[in-house]
Amino acid sequence: MSDQIYSYEPAKGHGLPHDPFNAIVGPRPIGWISSQDAQGVLNLAPYSFFNAFNYVPPIIGFSSVGRKDSLNNIEQTGEFVWNLATRSLAEPMNLSCAAVAAEVDEFQLAGLTPLPSQVVAVPRVKETPVSFECKVTQIVQLKRADQERVPSWLILGEVVMVHIAEWLLKDGIYDTAAAEPILRGGGPADYFQLGPEALFRMNRPKI
Repeated sequence: MSDQIYSYEPAKGHGLPHDPFNAIVGPRPIGWISSQDAQGVLNLAPYSFFNAFNYVPPIIGFSSVGRKDSLNNIEQTGEFVWNLATRSLAEPMNLSCAAVAAEVDEFQLAGLTPLPSQVVAVPRVKETPVSFECKVTQIVQLKRADQERVPSWLILGEVVMVHIAEWLLKDGIYDTAAAEPILRGGGPADYFQLGPEALFRMNRPKI
């Protein structure tokens, strides 16, 4: 193992065959977001810049790099649903990221079933074992260090309803690995599958 360090300034280019940023910050959970416009046209799309940001209330968020249909829909309705992307749903998830016109329903394109939500008007993916119904709290256009705006938007939403398949609750505790979530890696096609072999435990230190 070499102790040589490769360094670069992103603004000047990385000089590598593929930008390593996405691979370094990863694997990342997938924001598989269902939304609909004001006329009820459905959209379903995966976002690799996604995570949870707060416990109480629970807040999740994803970033739209470029103005995409999900962002336009959410601006119109103030609602969206996050759906867990699992190994068994990897192919439909991948189909839903196709670059298609706004009027194309990715539920139909991917062979998935829209299931009515309980609090928001946006449907969730019936085939997934976990979904969060969300109401928007903030939409923030990102900026560079010099405060120049970039064409990316962070969409944050409060989780107002949670749906979990009961087989994922073991003695009342959610079994992360049993759901077999898939995670986005780097490069044009790298994904990872989370399984029980990846688990290790550490308790917080008591000082």
